[in-house]
Amino acid sequence: MELETCTFSYCQRPEIIEVEADILLIGGGMANCGAAFEAARWATPKGLKIVMVDKAATDRSGAVAMGLSAINTYMGENDPKDYVKMVRGDLMGIIREDLVYDVGRHVDDSVHLFEEWGLPVWKRADDGHTLDGAQPAKKLTEGGKPVRSGKWQIMINGESYKVIVAEAAKKALEFNRVGTGMAQNHYERVFIVELFPDANDSNRVAAAAGFSVRENKAYIFKAKCMLLAAGGAVNCFRPRSVAEGQGRAWYPVWNSGSTYAMAAQLGAELVLMENRFVPARFKDGYGPVGAWFLFFKAKATNSLGEDYCVTHFESSKAKYGKYCSDPHKLGTAIRNHMMMCDMKLGKGPILMNTHLAMDELAKTMDAKQIKHLEAEAWEDFLDMCIGQAGVWAAMNIDPSKTPSEIMPTEPYLLGSHAGCAGIWVSGPDDIAGAPKEWNWGYNRMTTVKGLFTAGDGVGASGHKFSSGSHAEGRIAAKAMVSFCLDNKDYKPTVKKTNDELAAELYLPFEIYEKYKNYSTDTATNPYYIRPKMLQARLQKIMDEYVGGISTYYMTSKTMLDAGLKQLDLLKEDAAKMAAADLHELMRCWENYHRIWTSESHARHILFREDTRYPGYYYRGDFDFVDDENWRCFTISKWDVQNKKWIFSKRDYVQLVPD
Repeated sequence: MELETCTFSYCQRPEIIEVEADILLIGGGMANCGAAFEAARWATPKGLKIVMVDKAATDRSGAVAMGLSAINTYMGENDPKDYVKMVRGDLMGIIREDLVYDVGRHVDDSVHLFEEWGLPVWKRADDGHTLDGAQPAKKLTEGGKPVRSGKWQIMINGESYKVIVAEAAKKALEFNRVGTGMAQNHYERVFIVELFPDANDSNRVAAAAGFSVRENKAYIFKAKCMLLAAGGAVNCFRPRSVAEGQGRAWYPVWNSGSTYAMAAQLGAELVLMENRFVPARFKDGYGPVGAWFLFFKAKATNSLGEDYCVTHFESSKAKYGKYCSDPHKLGTAIRNHMMMCDMKLGKGPILMNTHLAMDELAKTMDAKQIKHLEAEAWEDFLDMCIGQAGVWAAMNIDPSKTPSEIMPTEPYLLGSHAGCAGIWVSGPDDIAGAPKEWNWGYNRMTTVKGLFTAGDGVGASGHKFSSGSHAEGRIAAKAMVSFCLDNKDYKPTVKKTNDELAAELYLPFEIYEKYKNYSTDTATNPYYIRPKMLQARLQKIMDEYVGGISTYYMTSKTMLDAGLKQLDLLKEDAAKMAAADLHELMRCWENYHRIWTSESHARHILFREDTRYPGYYYRGDFDFVDDENWRCFTISKWDVQNKKWIFSKRDYVQLVPD
């Protein structure tokens, strides 16, 4: 197939803006907000320039954009070693314990900062009742007792959570800008789509290229080091929501796998990319269920009133052994598996008995307290999932009187929630028992020199959530400052000219303008494919062959082989994607990133010959957990030179005793 090129013969040439920095932060979510805050403290006195580039507006970008009703990782009275045990158990026995412990010992400091900056944290009154964030109470650092919704979670008034954290990051960036004499160092609505190696060192990152999603401008950023933290991957699989609701998902729809794709394209090692998260959520609205389970003590049953975690415990224990040995410590994946057992038996729909939970709690309350409890229940959704409240209203459901359906979603790839897909990184150098090869000098640096990651980007280290991602960004930021000081004389250079880079970015524009008049309907054309159509094909392939909702998350070698053939054809057609405007140009590049991420995911599942995460996916040909051969890290690397994937195993090492 003849490849198209962009010569700007048909589309308008953009203004090209080149920016040089010492530290480049790609993404504006919790991780990079933490990095901006921490880096500015150390970098500015040394004259180091920091630049943040965000595809969205930082106040409302990332997974916490809409808000959050709880901070899911706060140690408080807990031991970080117990945190490691919890994460290890939930992720089926394979994690980088050095990375998880590192988050555990630092995360509380970030939470204390959030409260200092104005985030309202719920406290427990002396009589045991809840004081929400609107009522006066001691701060956490003053001995205030948080309201726990589980062992690791604390409740907050979090509608403006991201805005509060973003404000601190923006002030830090402003401090750096003034301190280093920069004209601008915070770019919003600019989508970074490709990273480039140094012209003299193929394993060193030197530049990042992207474009404005609002103006006809292309951007080339050059830096000594970069923190790539652009979220996980959503909409690789066909979603349960259809037609006008298709944009609805649990994880943020703008997470397009950019973190994984751009790192892989440079040759960075990926780890556990077979892992995915399939959360059980309120049906259609994707509303979170954690607070209902943990804080309001609601129970989920099948439609016959049976607790599927009880009725399917023994059969699950027989199949998955020690990972299902304690009915009180079931991992998220195993609970999903038990739910799906009932769904396959026709015992659905699965119901969250919100009404019974409210009735039980009300037995010990007066009318005023009951009213306050109901307000807390609604706030749980208005803080972070307004759409769920809308669905309930549209369906005439009052959750205080009526149960609500819950259902497992389509799969998502991520590294900061209850998932651990991501990039293999260097860990801290002071963890007893950690193998030497787990640290190569700079904490959270990938195997590509100068390229760091945090949050969803760090693999084998789940359950960080928002607070842990912020803390991890801060950890990476300090290491990046050290890296810059150790590489003062390095000046990044790339082989391609700025014009060549801009031409790559704008190729979908050129294709559209060149061929748009070959058909009367520009959506259907023999010479190109529009991004919406291509994404639908990607989702269909992943859903039907790589364990999506249509197969109850089941796949096998034969199915994966067939899916990978389809992906090869899709990649050929992706070279013909066409964009009519800047929004579609963004969609085109998001599709490229999703394809890279999807292929790595499929190939990792094919490589791992066991069902490591039952309830998230199943290998029909290896439907068991094989600790003897597969309790290990699966590593992939894109061989940039020879254009092929290379897979290997790496030993799992347990650092914290059971």
